[in-house]
Amino acid sequence: NPVNFSLDQNYPNPFNPSTVISYQLAENSTVTLEVYDMLGREVATLVNNERMTAGSHNVTFDAGNLSSGLYMYRLSTANGQK
Repeated sequence: NPVNFSLDQNYPNPFNPSTVISYQLAENSTVTLEVYDMLGREVATLVNNERMTAGSHNVTFDAGNLSSGLYMYRLSTANGQK
């Protein structure tokens, strides 16, 4: 079980055009999950300051409207960022 929260590797990776991002919360928390390009520009917000229950969660990132390349994602909760 995660101590506070954990963020997993997306699958499939590489992907075209969509992938699933999984994360786990040890307790109910407000969550934001954002995707950035390699220049640090936010290209998508997948979860926007939503109250989520403890446990495992999955969200699909559809990059069909974005150019091919590398993307990073960041999970933010009251306990920090990953």
